[in-house]
Amino acid sequence: MSASLSTLELFEHYVIPTYGRFSVRLARGEGSRVWDEDGKEYLDFGAGIAVTSLGHCNPRVVERMRRQLGELVHVSNLYYTRPQGELAKKLVEIVGAPGKVFFCNSGAEANEALYKLSRKFGNEANGFALSSGGSANPDAPHRRGIITMHGSFHGRTLGGIAATGQDKVKKGFEPMVEGFKHIAFNDTPALEDAAEDGSAVAVLLEPVQGEGGIHPVAPEYLRAARAVCDRRSMLLLFDEVQCGLGRTGDWNGWDTLAPDVKPDAVSWAKGIAGGFPLGAIWVSARPVQMRNGEVKPLCDLLGPGTHGTTFGGTPLICSGALEVIAVIEEEHLLENARVQGRHAVESLRALNSPWIREIRGVGLLLGIELVADFGSRCALPSGKSPSIYMVERLHDAGLLTIPSGTHTLRWLPPLNVQSGDVDEAVRILSDVLDSLPKA
Repeated sequence: MSASLSTLELFEHYVIPTYGRFSVRLARGEGSRVWDEDGKEYLDFGAGIAVTSLGHCNPRVVERMRRQLGELVHVSNLYYTRPQGELAKKLVEIVGAPGKVFFCNSGAEANEALYKLSRKFGNEANGFALSSGGSANPDAPHRRGIITMHGSFHGRTLGGIAATGQDKVKKGFEPMVEGFKHIAFNDTPALEDAAEDGSAVAVLLEPVQGEGGIHPVAPEYLRAARAVCDRRSMLLLFDEVQCGLGRTGDWNGWDTLAPDVKPDAVSWAKGIAGGFPLGAIWVSARPVQMRNGEVKPLCDLLGPGTHGTTFGGTPLICSGALEVIAVIEEEHLLENARVQGRHAVESLRALNSPWIREIRGVGLLLGIELVADFGSRCALPSGKSPSIYMVERLHDAGLLTIPSGTHTLRWLPPLNVQSGDVDEAVRILSDVLDSLPKA
């Protein structure tokens, strides 16, 4: 029966319609290219929304995982496996500060682990232990609030949509999980005001807002957030699901923007395993003063029985992630992300297109914002946003990009993208913009 149905018909009959999918039916990929079922070739500047960080079917990752497939694919986290331990060690080294790692399957799950860490800290700890020592206070007020930013995106779990600072993701899922307070991004007085009443236990932010339109945090705001959290013994949490592990041209997005600032915990996913489902959090080893008088590292707060996952950190996926990181290191792809990111920004700005309002970018996390009156000037079809319209036109021309909000296109090419690919993408965009109908 299914052999007689087209791919689109299979989805129409059997797949829950949670996505507004484009009509492209992809069949295979290699490097920065993908091909659809009809054989049409596309330059992929979406990379699975920053997931296929080494492009499609990287031969080194394929070979590493093929070997692991023949040895051990999955066991319960009741047991030890060396690839998970080695990957945890590597991630701690990437952060550059003592701590430990928990593995899961996605960015939303990684952020859920951050929410639980925050609740545990607020319910059971007095705060960070001072070097001079501190006294236990079992009657200290419990703190459960998490401050997040307008324009943020933290996943589509109930906790994730409550944390996200965009109303559109919340509609139909009320009531929201309690405890999240949204404030203006990059607004230090707003942050200080939000922390003033003492109910908040953490600040959660993306060093570069991806879904929100590629908006980097101001370095002085990161420093202010660190200072507020230190002053009030709050956790500073970074969501690096989209901007982390090389995307900005450094291992850590915050290192690109304010390398003197360190978080208390960070979430990763997307590009961490180059296309395979893996999420993780790193948690600092800072000592915490517990209500019962005990002092323990923050990274040991989630002890046995407090959190878990069935599939997180399997030997197969961790082996693949180790190879992804090795390729990034050995092929100098952090530098490549910086070089090609600058090249893309300069080339896009050189277009001087009347259809483009602004080019924003950090490494290979790029945003192309269209002019506000794009729709009225371009005879846009009724009900279609400028970003969706442009993505579809670019598909027709052989370029895959990602919409962000109503007016922004995201470019998230693989970290090993070459200048020729960047030039081709710019040319395709230029041709499409030049061909736009005018009202």
